[in-house]
Amino acid sequence: EPADLADDEPLLRRSLSLILDSQPDLSVVAGAATGTEAVLAARRHRPDIVLMDIRMPGGDGIQATREIAADPSLGETRIIVLS
Repeated sequence: EPADLADDEPLLRRSLSLILDSQPDLSVVAGAATGTEAVLAARRHRPDIVLMDIRMPGGDGIQATREIAADPSLGETRIIVLS
């Protein structure tokens, strides 16, 4: 299943990416450091799952979650919020 990672900490994004990519049924298709980047990445890649940080610059994870959830083209995308 393709997944997007959204967290403003590069080390955490990289660590989660390595863990998820090591699983045979998961692949990370994008990373985002801001809420705005997370929304754009979700629209571009249409992942099955988005792992979303709550506190990020450039539009926080709550606002990004709202935008992704409201987008009809992302109706199948599920969001897991990390804190």
